[in-house]
Amino acid sequence: MSSLNQKTIKNKIYLKGIGLHTGRKVSMKISPSDPNSGIIFKRIDLKGNNIVIPNVFNVTNAAYCTTITNENGVSVSTIEHLMGAFYGIGIDNALVEIDSQELPIMDGSAKIFVEEILKSGIEISDTPIRIVKIEKEVNLIKKEKNISIKPSKLSLEIDFEIKYNNALIGNQRNIIDVYKSDLKDIYNSRTFCLYEDIKKLRSAELALGGSLDNAIVVKENKILNEEKLRNEKEFVNHKILDCMGDLYLSGFKIIGNLHCSQGGHMLTNELLRKVFENNSNFSILEVKEKTIPNTFFNKRHLRSIA
Repeated sequence: MSSLNQKTIKNKIYLKGIGLHTGRKVSMKISPSDPNSGIIFKRIDLKGNNIVIPNVFNVTNAAYCTTITNENGVSVSTIEHLMGAFYGIGIDNALVEIDSQELPIMDGSAKIFVEEILKSGIEISDTPIRIVKIEKEVNLIKKEKNISIKPSKLSLEIDFEIKYNNALIGNQRNIIDVYKSDLKDIYNSRTFCLYEDIKKLRSAELALGGSLDNAIVVKENKILNEEKLRNEKEFVNHKILDCMGDLYLSGFKIIGNLHCSQGGHMLTNELLRKVFENNSNFSILEVKEKTIPNTFFNKRHLRSIA
């Protein structure tokens, strides 16, 4: 059975925490799911119309986190870290039940999600995965921010850079191959903010659950957290984690090369909307053979299902 077949978790996962922005306590259960069901969120605090399926076109807010909303106005927010963990590990199908609007922030990274998924175990089906292959370059420029994605034969490469006036954060850049790189530093990298921005966030009723336990806080040239940086590029690596989670709203793994400078949730979503608005920009492919050599995603092993 190929590792490129669809995967789910083996055993249910139970987690509790607090929503980063709402500040509300939340319980979450992740359950195994059948092939081709995808990732599904269910608001168990609501009696009806409570299923929300991640999709590029149902993102309703991407300012400080990623929020998805169904046709009945039911939302689930701050999904990007869990989605990033699912993407990196290769979980294609899972049911995520929560009793509040926002997922638990845990320690501000995907570390705990990854640990629990691996502890649960991974169930590999006999159903082949599907992938989105970028066929044409698509780009966006928004003042000093820019993002682009172009075709690739084998991989999803993310080239991400950030530029901050803060001397401690400064300019950081990292390049990873999602399917080949060791993603430990990406998973472990926490969300962050500048100390001077906290008052503004709180006045906008954001980051109400934020603390030094779930976010890096930078004040001038100091990190206020007792736990300092987990890796040399933790700031940009967290942006890559966010990017991975947002890319997974495509529903499938992506084959392409992405470059982003000073972007975030909103820019990534705008790029994906632009990609999927034109069928000539992409194709959806299904793995045909059960074993694939080191060429990994060579097109001769794939067939179009579009």
